[in-house]
Amino acid sequence: MADLVYRKVMHDLKTRIFKNEFNNKKLPDERSLSETYGVSRSSIKRALNVLAQQGIIFKKRGSGTFINPLYLKNQSLFNYEGTNLGVTDSFHLEGKTPTVKLLDYQVVPASVELQQDLFLNDNDFVYQIKRLRLFDNKPIIIETGYIPIKVVPALTPDIVKGSIFNYLEDIEGKSVTKSFMSILAEPSNEEDQQLLGLTEKEPVGIMEGIFFLDDGTPFEVSNMRLHYKYLKYNTFVSLGEE
Repeated sequence: MADLVYRKVMHDLKTRIFKNEFNNKKLPDERSLSETYGVSRSSIKRALNVLAQQGIIFKKRGSGTFINPLYLKNQSLFNYEGTNLGVTDSFHLEGKTPTVKLLDYQVVPASVELQQDLFLNDNDFVYQIKRLRLFDNKPIIIETGYIPIKVVPALTPDIVKGSIFNYLEDIEGKSVTKSFMSILAEPSNEEDQQLLGLTEKEPVGIMEGIFFLDDGTPFEVSNMRLHYKYLKYNTFVSLGEE
């Protein structure tokens, strides 16, 4: 329940930040936010710490908490929020409406490579899920994922048309907390050009990797092919003092 409280505060603050509701790019102090949201200061502090880790806000000693103007100027398509690292379930693109088109859903034997990546046996099966992500009906990402059946035995087509990671956390009580991701670009293929509206001369961006549950279990091997115009990844680095 405590996790749910701080996440709700974090999501609301982020929405208000994107709407430019705070004057002078400064947030109210923790006590005021605690009274506004009717939650403990520890929940407010936790929400603010996550936003600071994401680079959305920064704290200036003796002056308060401020919104990072560079973050607002260079918002990336992908946003990691809270403890759940659902990359494709955390899209934000200038307030545009996200939708999902299910291209393929089937159960297949795990290939040798998937057995190695997901620590599966010879007789294990996986869900093969292919989805097209759109914003305001404009195709942005072709996403192909492989999820072990034994990890989520009740994963239906209706569920994968929405948020798999949210289903995993809200219904199954599991969270994806770690990932190993590679980000690159390569020439687009015929399917990329057809589904994403690219020309033969335009490249495609790629994000691929493995996601892990909080207990260390490999959950999904994912490959995302996105329109090159949206291949932008922001990170926030804290430099320690020597």
